Amino acid sequence: MNDTPREALPVVVTTGEPAGVGPELVVQLLQQQVTGPLCIAGDPDLLLERAALLGLPLALSNDTLVAPGGKAAVLPVSLKTSSQPGLLDVTNALYVVEMLERATDGCLKGEFAGLVTGPVQKSLLIEAGNDFIGHTEFLAKRSGVKTPVMMLANDHLRVALVTIHMPLAEVALALTRERLEGVLRVLDTDLRMRFGIATPAIGVCGLNPHAGEAGHLGQEEIEVIIPVLQALRAQGLDLRGPLPADTAFTQDSLKGLDVVVAMFHDQGLPVIKHAGFGSVVNITLGLPFVRTSVDHGTALDLAGTGQADVGSLVAAVKLAQRLSSDS
Repeated sequence: MNDTPREALPVVVTTGEPAGVGPELVVQLLQQQVTGPLCIAGDPDLLLERAALLGLPLALSNDTLVAPGGKAAVLPVSLKTSSQPGLLDVTNALYVVEMLERATDGCLKGEFAGLVTGPVQKSLLIEAGNDFIGHTEFLAKRSGVKTPVMMLANDHLRVALVTIHMPLAEVALALTRERLEGVLRVLDTDLRMRFGIATPAIGVCGLNPHAGEAGHLGQEEIEVIIPVLQALRAQGLDLRGPLPADTAFTQDSLKGLDVVVAMFHDQGLPVIKHAGFGSVVNITLGLPFVRTSVDHGTALDLAGTGQADVGSLVAAVKLAQRLSSDS
């Protein structure tokens, strides 16, 4: 393990899919004031190329990127083949996976204070033969974590998920008592430990319309959700619900809540992205290190244009720095 004080350790930022907006967002990030130690994982030549394409100043000196906003160390990973903005190449799937592996392993070894991930093209990684469902699942597997929890947050709202990247037809089968209990325990623990919330108030959505309408619109609330909530309430967790999802995000319903738990991906994420797309941060809870990410994808149509908004990456880096320094 690294004996360097945690506050002196850099947060490592992966540059994501090389054909997407990730590399240029990192270039834009470095144009702003760098307020804490950073390390950029990726091919430095790719970053220099994208900076030149956008007409932004960036230099490389002794494995350090130098820009108007300050300096950042480099965790160099070489592209497998040259990359053009907007043009996917399956050859570089191995580059993306290697970058994630090295950044994750560095966090596990104590070399980095936390991890910020740029967007990747999941379909390309799968086509290359990788078992890659998403960053959350990848990081959990590499870290030996059974129950990772995906939570998106901005200044006004937090939304966590029970099931993540799976077809809607599989959600009800995946919604077990064990899974729901594990997610709620991780959420309660990390909101206390990382976010400093003494007693998190957690709103829990139902799975079915009207939270099942007393069993007339589905049995999952009666058979899974309510028993878990009752058991955990008896152990001191502040759990509200099950809440009908169609009203769970109204202003009245959100009063007094620290987070809302959605049962599946598109039950909760459209709401928070509508409420602040571009400033939302994706956070993985339950890991032995801090991990945040942007709230958007690779945006291949914007790659190389300089029009991609760096706001979510800036927010993700700032939150990772704050959470890792408080840990």
